[in-house]
Amino acid sequence: MGSGSSGNTNYKYSLQKSENVQTLPDETHPAFKAAVLIQQWYRRYVARLEMRRRCTWRIFQSIEYACEQDQIKLHNFFSYLMDHFTPSSSKERDFISRMFISGESFKEAELEKYCDYESIEVPDSYTGPRLSFPLLPDHATALLEAFKQKQQLHARYVLNLLHETRKHLKQLPNISHVSTCYSEEVTVCGDLHGQLDDLFLIFYKNGLPSPSKSYVFNGDFVDRGKQSLEILIILFTFLLIYPKEVHLNRGNHEDHMVNLRYGFTKEVMHKYKVHGKKILKMIQNVFCWLPLATLIDQKVLIIHGGISDTTDLDVLEKIQRNKFVSVLRGKKRKKSNRNVEIQETNEESKAETDPAGNEAAHSLPPSPQPAQAPSTANRLEFSRWVRQTVQEQIEWCRRLVDISESEEEELTYASVVSLTDLDGPCRTHQEDWKQILDILWSDPMPQEGCIVNTVRGGGCYFGPDVTRKILEKYNLQFLIRSHECKQEGYEFCHNRKVLTIFSASNYYEIGSNRGAYVKLGPDLVPHFVQYQANKAAHTLTMTQRISRVEESAFRALREKLFAHTSALISAFKAYDTDNTGRITLSNWATAVESVLHLGLPWRMLRPQLVHSTADGMLEYKSWLDDLAMERRSREHIQTSLLEVIYRNRSNLETIFRIIDRDHSGLISFEEFHQTWKLFSSHMNIELTDDGINDLVRSIDFNKDGNIDFNEFLEAFRLVKQSQ
Repeated sequence: MGSGSSGNTNYKYSLQKSENVQTLPDETHPAFKAAVLIQQWYRRYVARLEMRRRCTWRIFQSIEYACEQDQIKLHNFFSYLMDHFTPSSSKERDFISRMFISGESFKEAELEKYCDYESIEVPDSYTGPRLSFPLLPDHATALLEAFKQKQQLHARYVLNLLHETRKHLKQLPNISHVSTCYSEEVTVCGDLHGQLDDLFLIFYKNGLPSPSKSYVFNGDFVDRGKQSLEILIILFTFLLIYPKEVHLNRGNHEDHMVNLRYGFTKEVMHKYKVHGKKILKMIQNVFCWLPLATLIDQKVLIIHGGISDTTDLDVLEKIQRNKFVSVLRGKKRKKSNRNVEIQETNEESKAETDPAGNEAAHSLPPSPQPAQAPSTANRLEFSRWVRQTVQEQIEWCRRLVDISESEEEELTYASVVSLTDLDGPCRTHQEDWKQILDILWSDPMPQEGCIVNTVRGGGCYFGPDVTRKILEKYNLQFLIRSHECKQEGYEFCHNRKVLTIFSASNYYEIGSNRGAYVKLGPDLVPHFVQYQANKAAHTLTMTQRISRVEESAFRALREKLFAHTSALISAFKAYDTDNTGRITLSNWATAVESVLHLGLPWRMLRPQLVHSTADGMLEYKSWLDDLAMERRSREHIQTSLLEVIYRNRSNLETIFRIIDRDHSGLISFEEFHQTWKLFSSHMNIELTDDGINDLVRSIDFNKDGNIDFNEFLEAFRLVKQSQ
């Protein structure tokens, strides 16, 4: 009986076990086929989303870099004008000096007097934060809370802070040195671009700067975002409170010429209408004193942009960085052109006075004759002779264009280094300028070598071999740089020897990218923290984020296409030999790239931009009319003029701000007159003095004796219309 019971139990157990075993369906089973179909569909769906994301990214980046290239082209245009324009009167000479030269060479005493914060009174009604020096951590906390409440720091405190920051920066070397021995870790942040919420989030997640928490902010604090000034104030405050723990590198946007185009200048003048000009002048001077690089434990080099095959850290340490107020202005004119200009000015002056030249010596200072050169065997003596001779020539040129002699400069770290290097090989201004340009503007590339960065218009592209050489030369482990927006906030390249870190989230559009910062401990192993500062980005699905960013990217691309309508028509007609008004889609893609030079995959983007006919042909005239329709509905200007203004608006706005030296938003009749004379020496816009006077009177709509930006645009439109 017992054995029967046992056998029955075993039977039930085996039966239960066999019932619990689930066999997988074979390939012919409907469930298996369904699972495979779902998997294939999902993979295709994700692949399409990734393709859309990459195309969108390419559009934004190409347009951004093309805009930077336009900025450099505009600078080169002004440099060309200066090389080929000879002032015909003292008024024109004064205008040129004020517009292009004197802004860069503010005397020390003049700057102190001009930006005198002590003369500015703080009214009793002011309820914002107050600063007293030396600063304490409580001041920084008060500033953070005030800016979260959208309060504004009084102009007196802003100028006082800038004054103290400038004093501190002048004592710093070109390359800051940071050690992980004194703090648990070093946090490196990339571009912030005026996005204060990102900085708040970094401090919330990582903690405020303190003796145990060091920070390196790697440039591009300003422009594009709306709270650039608040970011500067916070960073400068922490820099003064914790000078050994907070380190700031200069970026390519810490440059007043770049600020004219990308919004920082406009932001400051909007927030500080009375003292904005003083604040801008002081910031301009502070920017040129920012260190150029940072070294962590002598093993990790942090620079804003990148390197080139000529980057030399020993040279970088000895450059007088404050001489480069704007890196865009660093490039000197060709010697031959300058000599021709001086010669023409001499000849003009002689002709205006006595034909025999009796008064020429009185009207112009005589050219200094250099003393006899010492032997090159004594390098120190020879270097002093070169410096003295060059200084004499510079002073003569200054007197020639009525620029007053500069005061002797205060002795700084950079000037001391430069003086101690007198017995070394002599460097040219051009070589120093290129060293700074390369580290601020360059980008890495996957190919070997080092080539000119034609996409941005400045700096270079450097390959893995260039990275490898500089790491070996200075015994470094890897490089950290910023300068490029990355979707995840960071990216490795060059076999993980170059790290790009970008801290401005949602840079192009909400949901376009994450921000990130990197933490380095004594082992120098990077640890990343990513974030999205915008709350709306967290509520969007991946599809919604990509669709939103894609829509914004194609809107910007359509505006770019519309701005080049005339050039596109000419390019299309080259393929439309029979004048049918239709071209193939392949020819459309080739023609568009030949005009815009954005390097985009136009055939892939075509479905979002054009609709083809049944036979695969494009009616390009109707397509261009569709592009123009939206813009025409916004502005009541004929299409051809609207196109020209769209294409040139950023350049015209930058030109306007260059002319508007006091940043008041207005330019005088005299400034307008001299500017048009300058342009007419190069452009095909020929206007007589009477013609310019008539023009300026006709566009001064409110008859206030000044020209604002809208009136300036009207002048451009009228002249263009008359051609």
